[in-house]
Amino acid sequence: MTTYAELTTQIISYTETSTDILTSTITDDFIEHTENRIMRDIDLPIFHSQQYSALTSSSPFLTLPGGSTQTPESFILIRSVHIYPASGTATRTYLEQRDLTFMNEYWPTRTSTGTPKYWSNWDFNTIYLAPTPDSAYNVELGINRLPARLSSSNTTTWVGNNAPTLLLYGCLVEAFKYLKGPVEMLQLYEQSYTKALQELGVEQQGRRRRDEYMHGVPRIPIESPNP
Repeated sequence: MTTYAELTTQIISYTETSTDILTSTITDDFIEHTENRIMRDIDLPIFHSQQYSALTSSSPFLTLPGGSTQTPESFILIRSVHIYPASGTATRTYLEQRDLTFMNEYWPTRTSTGTPKYWSNWDFNTIYLAPTPDSAYNVELGINRLPARLSSSNTTTWVGNNAPTLLLYGCLVEAFKYLKGPVEMLQLYEQSYTKALQELGVEQQGRRRRDEYMHGVPRIPIESPNP
């Protein structure tokens, strides 16, 4: 487990500097960049979120969480789109993702309405649905987003509690790039980050998402020198 205070102290200690050189503003940047990197390097359940919205009848567009000021905390990517009647929680309909070329060929007249079957990315904060909704369906969006960041006001996070070495090594990579430190140290911490990432992947993407009865136990190849 690594708290915000512990991590900032470790960064200063490992780089053998002081807070005069690595101020809290700078180390906060290291933490932010590392959290963003981890989120993009590995798909963890902690990054999954369900968001709810509603379509507008006769409009094929839906604004995504965060709108025009999206941040990693509000939205990164869409994992699934379901719709269900506005009258309640009836059976959900899964919408398949397609590209805009398909959408325009499939439903060329946007003023025609029906029950949506497909969705596509329209721009960075909007998705496009076809057919154009004939009702104000409720929407359940499965998305990835970053939970609250590690900071002086949010002193613990899931990654800090469960993968402290990954967070530390990522921050040290940022620190040694900033300090223009020895290349061998930068390479060492980059390799350490990669190893910690692989170990977390085995735990969270391997064991956590597998049924041993159905899939067996995840195995990692281990190099063995010839006798």
